[in-house]
Amino acid sequence: MLTGGICGSDLPYYRGAMHQQMPNRGRGAAGIPGYPMHEVVGEVVVSRDPHVEVGSRVVGWASIFNGLAQYVVSHGRDLFAYDASFDPGEAIVLQPLACVLGAMNDLGDVTGAKVAVLGQGSIGLLFSHVAKQRGAGTVIGVDRVDRSDCSSDLGVDECVHSSIDGWVASLAPTDAPDIVIEAVGHQVGTFTRAVEAVAVGGRIYYFGIPDDEVYPLNMKSLLRKRLTLQSGWVLPAERRRLLGQANDYLIAHPKLAGSIVTHTFDFDEVPEAYAVAATPRAGQLKVTIRVDR
Repeated sequence: MLTGGICGSDLPYYRGAMHQQMPNRGRGAAGIPGYPMHEVVGEVVVSRDPHVEVGSRVVGWASIFNGLAQYVVSHGRDLFAYDASFDPGEAIVLQPLACVLGAMNDLGDVTGAKVAVLGQGSIGLLFSHVAKQRGAGTVIGVDRVDRSDCSSDLGVDECVHSSIDGWVASLAPTDAPDIVIEAVGHQVGTFTRAVEAVAVGGRIYYFGIPDDEVYPLNMKSLLRKRLTLQSGWVLPAERRRLLGQANDYLIAHPKLAGSIVTHTFDFDEVPEAYAVAATPRAGQLKVTIRVDR
């Protein structure tokens, strides 16, 4: 391991939630050394995958969320040898960027559309950047944390410092977005507000990780507004390809990683790093951990 990134989807498990796929041996948390972290950058020391050479530097997924360690075993399909011009602190952005690019590929054409991105943390701002680069007419970023210090540099035309509820309540029908990307996750309310906010005939992409298995959905609104609802996650078979797309995207936008990564901690500061990541605030986006070898 060289660098790890803390993802919003790691935080419920940091707080003690049970993971549905990982084997849980402890009370309220998985008994896996190195848990919970899946965004990783490292140097390959042993490989059984012909596409992942020993000595190469790779980015991707720690396959069982165990990236908080000096050595990690991952599936070769989950890794990509990134461009040598990136240092590990930049390359870590490729993993969340790959997830965003996969979602935007699914969403399809956004040319000229008014796109609202709910949540303007590192994932939400990556969505804003990619949407603008793919031709969105207007990108609206909504977050209860003031992101005005960085939004314009990342493709946001209108930075809304508000709760999602407050923004939806103040939204005139003529201002309704064509597309709403829910990049908050972990709660029911932001998803239901996306249905309320989007324009007639609009699209919703739900990206945030759900903590609840069942979400209520206003079917009358979905029906009468003729809405399209999409969602998804990056399948293992797609990961290397999307990491390659992310690599090309970051080469084309070399300042992006520096805008997204705002806080870096050493390995002996892991508890502090997670505490910071779990408390969003102005000026704070991606939190990473440097692993000395």
